[in-house]
Amino acid sequence: MAENADRDANRALRARFDEVYGQYQRLRSGLDELQTRLAELRVTERSEDGQVTAVVGARGELISVEFTPSVFQDRDAKALGRKVTATVGRASAAAVDATRELVAGYLPPGSPSVEFLRTHDFGALLGRADAVMSRGE
Repeated sequence: MAENADRDANRALRARFDEVYGQYQRLRSGLDELQTRLAELRVTERSEDGQVTAVVGARGELISVEFTPSVFQDRDAKALGRKVTATVGRASAAAVDATRELVAGYLPPGSPSVEFLRTHDFGALLGRADAVMSRGE
């Protein structure tokens, strides 16, 4: 009778392991797609007067800045600098929001996505899961 109980327990453990391993595999494969989508993410913001356009990537890194010809009529370098800084800042903030939204669709609730958003390090994000899976826990 104890042998049957052991078999039942082993079956239940194996089923749970298979379920967790399947979730892990889906997460790993989804992260490849996520990484591609993050690399392609672009956010564009314009200054209130439309004279400055800033494009940033997923991490808020500046990709490009464009000016309309009218921006040079004022000839106030400090004002232009403030306008560029404000526009890039808004674009970076919008990129953080877009990145969080994108990541939220791929990671389960309670995952360390906040740390991932700070470091963009997939290895750190999955390090513990990889360690657990390699030990067979």
